[in-house]
Amino acid sequence: MAYRYDPDLEFLGTLKSEEMDDLVYLLTHDKDGKIRYTESLTKDNNYKRYYPEHIKYWELIAEEIQLFGGNTFMNFIKGGKGVLYKEVLCDVCDKMKVKYKKSSSTKQIEQDLLMKILQVALEKMTPEELKKLSVEVGLENVEEFTPHIITGAFFAIFKVGGFTSYKVTLIVVNAVMKALVGRGLSFVGNIALVRYLAFITGPVGLALTSIATFVDIAGPAYRVTIPAVVQIAYLRSLSEFRDEIEKEEK
Repeated sequence: MAYRYDPDLEFLGTLKSEEMDDLVYLLTHDKDGKIRYTESLTKDNNYKRYYPEHIKYWELIAEEIQLFGGNTFMNFIKGGKGVLYKEVLCDVCDKMKVKYKKSSSTKQIEQDLLMKILQVALEKMTPEELKKLSVEVGLENVEEFTPHIITGAFFAIFKVGGFTSYKVTLIVVNAVMKALVGRGLSFVGNIALVRYLAFITGPVGLALTSIATFVDIAGPAYRVTIPAVVQIAYLRSLSEFRDEIEKEEK
């Protein structure tokens, strides 16, 4: 076991197995649905024994993220161990030119990354599309639907926190998964939020197709680490707002 204890990934052990389906898929399969040459998860005996009960080998999943985050040579030097998640996250943010503070919490840096991705999409949307998105997530008192104003409103949502921030995270992550992995989130959490995902097949989803092109240019490792970090951000939010999500189901 090469997993390094990582306080930012320990929460994976509290999730349901089906909630990790998408994370495991993107770690093991490329956009064409083929097994990645560089993955090691499917070769592990515990994976073979327990799949798809991911919770029984969640540390292997965390280990795979750490290994993808470090290059092969550095992993070898470190005795086969990868890098901690926050280092992977900061590396992705640097590559995508995200403004953040290394001293910030991991959750805050994840939100900075999501906002950067959302900002890219908002800048390509029409006022009508911006208005529709704003209405969907419950933005109120918006007088003018421009990328600058809507971006500021979403920043405020993340700063305040609350269940609406989960909805925004859901929208961004689903769009990124479709662009980078070839399929959206397979586990939403509740039927009430499906309409948010339906909206993403339109304007936001199209606006984020440029992310896929960027990742291809960034290199093979980032085709794994960028969607993996985005997926981790979603799972962290899902874990935090589980009670609210369950209420929406009723």
